[in-house]
Amino acid sequence: MYGNAYIDPNDQRGKTIEGEDPVLLAEFEARILAGEKIEPQDWMPQLYRKQLIRMIEQHAHSEIIGALPEGTWITRAPGFRRKLALMAKVQDEVGHAQLLYSAAETLGKSREAMINDLITGKSKYSNVFNYPAITWADSAIIAWLIDAGAIVNQLANSKGSYGPYCRALERICYEESFHLKYGHDNVVHLATGTPKQREMVQDALTRWWPAIMHFFGPPDTISVHTEVLMKWKVKMMSNDDMRQQYLDMYVPKIWDLGLVLPDPNLHKNEETGKWEYTEPDWEEFKRVINGDGPCNAERLAVRRMAEEKGRWVRRAILGEKANYTVPFA
Repeated sequence: MYGNAYIDPNDQRGKTIEGEDPVLLAEFEARILAGEKIEPQDWMPQLYRKQLIRMIEQHAHSEIIGALPEGTWITRAPGFRRKLALMAKVQDEVGHAQLLYSAAETLGKSREAMINDLITGKSKYSNVFNYPAITWADSAIIAWLIDAGAIVNQLANSKGSYGPYCRALERICYEESFHLKYGHDNVVHLATGTPKQREMVQDALTRWWPAIMHFFGPPDTISVHTEVLMKWKVKMMSNDDMRQQYLDMYVPKIWDLGLVLPDPNLHKNEETGKWEYTEPDWEEFKRVINGDGPCNAERLAVRRMAEEKGRWVRRAILGEKANYTVPFA
């Protein structure tokens, strides 16, 4: 959900604007209403700062963790051209994380603190990356339909109020558009291929659809802080509105390929213009986002290993005087 991760209702960090200077708060809100960008040196409410840090770092974590399920298919991709394309995509995702960590650092939290919160499980990342990519078709579905959801979210938030985040999102969206085309090409190739290929992509879609429906986060009726975050243009669309836009854009494309979505209730109400669907299992969503998914431990173990084995490189680059040995020497 790239920036729309679940917020624990028991987490009380930065959840009040009480005590803020009313004059400064009024000036801040007037600037946002006028469409101005807030920059790092500008005054901002603590709730705005803390929720931005939460949102941007969780987006960064999602990019770097999201590279893992696809990255496992680099050596097994069918053909040299697809290997090259997947390598480029994974490299892009890691680069997106670096852009986002830099944007979050402008708000006062160090990259080291963010990475530490990730590998200790304190910070969240998108729930969709806690599921396994079992076949090549899983990689194709991720590249098309998960990245499509990311683009819906990121295009909206790129018009938000915090300058560094918006500028990072603009660049990320350009690259994600190529990822989307790459994923769509893979899915079309499988869906129009042999019966075995078609069966494989249908199976992947069936398994990933519940996680895709979770992607934008809980419904607005239970989402925490949506109202104030939209007022301050931290979020530019509600979770439900993004989910509706996504369904509008991609359900017809999926059906055009003759693929079947695993929700017999999914249809567009012609009177309201809204998609109706079986309500996702939000208990499953909370369970996975809080660390009890099929791949949570595996994903964090990989990042923990990378952090530990890369420590000597960071020390060497930064010129730190420390006694250390190269871990694989």
